[in-house]
Amino acid sequence: MTKATENSGISSRLLLFGATGDLAKRMLLPSLFALHEDGLIAPDLRIVGTARSEMSDEDYRALAAEALSEYLPEDRKGNGQLQSFLERLSYQPLDARKSEGYDALSGKLGDISGGLAIFLSTAPSLFEATIAGLDSAGLTGDNVRIGLEKPLGHDLETSGLINDAVAAAFTEDQTFRIDHYLGKETVQNLMALRFANMMFEPLWNANGIDHVEITVSETVGLEGRHGFYDDTGALRDMVQNHMLQLLALTAMEAPASLDATSIRDEKVKVLRSLRPVTAEEMVRGQYGEGAVKGGAVTSYADDLGESSDTETFVAIKAHIDNWRWQGVPFYLRTGKRLSERRSEIVIQFKSVPHNIFAERGGRLNANRLVIRLQPEEYVRLQVMAKEPGLDRDGVVLREVPLDLSLSQAFAKARKRIAYERLLLDLIDGDPTLFVRRDEVEAQWRWVDAIRETWHKNDMKPKSYGAGSWGPSAAIALTERDGVSWHE
Repeated sequence: MTKATENSGISSRLLLFGATGDLAKRMLLPSLFALHEDGLIAPDLRIVGTARSEMSDEDYRALAAEALSEYLPEDRKGNGQLQSFLERLSYQPLDARKSEGYDALSGKLGDISGGLAIFLSTAPSLFEATIAGLDSAGLTGDNVRIGLEKPLGHDLETSGLINDAVAAAFTEDQTFRIDHYLGKETVQNLMALRFANMMFEPLWNANGIDHVEITVSETVGLEGRHGFYDDTGALRDMVQNHMLQLLALTAMEAPASLDATSIRDEKVKVLRSLRPVTAEEMVRGQYGEGAVKGGAVTSYADDLGESSDTETFVAIKAHIDNWRWQGVPFYLRTGKRLSERRSEIVIQFKSVPHNIFAERGGRLNANRLVIRLQPEEYVRLQVMAKEPGLDRDGVVLREVPLDLSLSQAFAKARKRIAYERLLLDLIDGDPTLFVRRDEVEAQWRWVDAIRETWHKNDMKPKSYGAGSWGPSAAIALTERDGVSWHE
């Protein structure tokens, strides 16, 4: 995407909160190393990490070196760039709740007149104290921008409190709310697919599309996130952010240009057009015992160590009340301990109005476009073709795929993880792939209404076997409309 001009200015300092945590080790440090190795960040960019742990600069560089050894792709290792990257790093211990530590942090950063980018990955309960501390130490000026890692609240009210605390020190143009799905190459290719190819746009509406499916499925269970996940659940963990962003990109009108304001204006129009969901249009689930990838796994309650009403699965039939999408259902589903790991968008087109092959025995299936985000990355269009033959006993038609494998089509291009792009955009000041406050609030209003419906109707999670595709009610959600989930 073309770089936006809003809030332009490349930062000379990057401050990482939560610099010793799992996200930093697995994603942030490897991403920054890749940007360093490829010469995409300025030679004078200094990276300062902070967390509660007491350690020196050398201790932190050793931690970073160990993390890079474990999590860097093999083709990134041994290229002679490690030492020069580690020299960029320094560390300042900080208890974010205590205001007296921020002056020392400011001293560690030194001169920030060249610009400061902050990546804030802390518990939401620490946001207000952290912003106040940064402000008191002079780390919130016009040349500072802040990236906020989710979760940003548990509902509209708490999200508003966090956003208000941030807004007290940073303007909206300085605030970069992170949804890492927006940094995925295939998600960005969704816009190229729609708006760079004439063949799709005339059909991309209620006249040409029967329904849309968005699936984000996981095979893992809690994976060490016990407290966070049980307080959050699948609806707030996945639907409120990732899935609604995918829906908005799929359904939005063409922006006037690729600048951040135009794109985000169109997304928020979609989010505000979402119809409230009725009790009959949603399913909650929680995984029980079962088998995943041939191995026996325990139930959510056993994994958690106690019984719980938290959902690990959600399926929703959503509607967008505007001219383009009137009458087109958007089926969303996400869950843990499902049959396979998959993130995809499926566009099911309508059937042709008349089958001219019917008298010769030819059966038609409607075209389907599958946009796979993970684990593979591809775009696949299912089209009808005639089987070779003399057709003396009738015409035989079958579905064949037209495939665009991103990994094959762009085999020579360097594969990048989402955080590489997002960190670079944060440093450079390009807000296009970040979420604006009005988007977040529109998402929360819709999700809060769903949770209120659960409460009013006492909707408890339905049990499903681990390794399945969720509760049977999720299948019924689509089957009563004559639709089957793409599996």
